[in-house]
Amino acid sequence: MSRLFAAAFALTAVSTTAVSAQAPEGTTVEIAIARSVVDRMPVDTASVFAADVGQVACWTRVSGAAGQTIQHVWIHGENEFPVSFEIGGSPWRVWSTKEIPPEWDGEWRVEIRDSTGAVLASTTFRVGE
Repeated sequence: MSRLFAAAFALTAVSTTAVSAQAPEGTTVEIAIARSVVDRMPVDTASVFAADVGQVACWTRVSGAAGQTIQHVWIHGENEFPVSFEIGGSPWRVWSTKEIPPEWDGEWRVEIRDSTGAVLASTTFRVGE
């Protein structure tokens, strides 16, 4: 199996495509959590990471939202860590990374929000056992 096919298969396994009732008509969002992003594509996607992972990336492909601002909002417990992006075209790929100390284990969520705060898509992942 080629490396490219394997990466595409891994992305499909944990990627979520979502259209929120609050999202503008025709807007779609794909989201994946990975260890890194290479050539604008997620690498080593997963839904569970070791406590010593150090850093993970949230990769997003947005269609139908050119010219708008979106946020990746990393959520752990009561803590939120927002990262804003301008969408320059359609489709458009963006990603953010989050350093995760070993003591911040447990459930995480990343929400993709538009400029009004509406959740366009979300995904969860776990750090640690």
